[in-house]
Amino acid sequence: MVRAKTEMRERARALRRAGRTYDEIVAELGVSKSSVSLWVRDLPKPAVPPERLHRMREARWAPHRREQAIRRRQTRLEAAGEIRPMTDRELFLVGAGLYWAEGSKSKPYRPREEVVFVNSDPGMIRVYLAWLSLLGVEDDRRRFRLMIHESADVGAAERFWADLVGVDVASFGRTTLKKHNPKTSRKNVGEGYRGCLVVRVRRSADLYRRIEGWWYGIVGEAERRSGEMSDLA
Repeated sequence: MVRAKTEMRERARALRRAGRTYDEIVAELGVSKSSVSLWVRDLPKPAVPPERLHRMREARWAPHRREQAIRRRQTRLEAAGEIRPMTDRELFLVGAGLYWAEGSKSKPYRPREEVVFVNSDPGMIRVYLAWLSLLGVEDDRRRFRLMIHESADVGAAERFWADLVGVDVASFGRTTLKKHNPKTSRKNVGEGYRGCLVVRVRRSADLYRRIEGWWYGIVGEAERRSGEMSDLA
């Protein structure tokens, strides 16, 4: 009996040195947790292996992450409902701001009055194209091409964007390939990476000037409203 108990104690200590938890030792040896604690309490607490630590953290935080995901989705759905229906004027103003934030601009050192929009977000592209349609920009004035890293699936990206904008891939301009640099830690990788779509409007100098004017008008209205609020304060 004493010998068996001694052997059990030594096995428990060996398991503890191997990094096993009290519960694991109890499950393997079939003894009480108090006995295990008594036998191994003088041994240093083993470091938790990274994979086990990861599992423990996931088990702890998984319910919280699920709850947060549900809340995020609910908030997004509620916010989306606040937009519908969008009027033509609202789309007009959204598009003007969108272009001035993301589209190309003429610079004093590089005058170029041309409407060119570049973005990697399909949603941005959809809104921008809807805005062009609102402005009466015909389909035959729109030109598309892709900018993407050479290490990506170029063909799949071209097909994705062509389907999105409703044109044949053959109508795309020549794709611009960015050189791959292995030393660069890029985040835009994987199946979801499709590069950037370039949307150029032909014969667009006058349209560019109008966009510039619309934006200045929006800024002026914002300044006016700010001044009115200052007067009220």
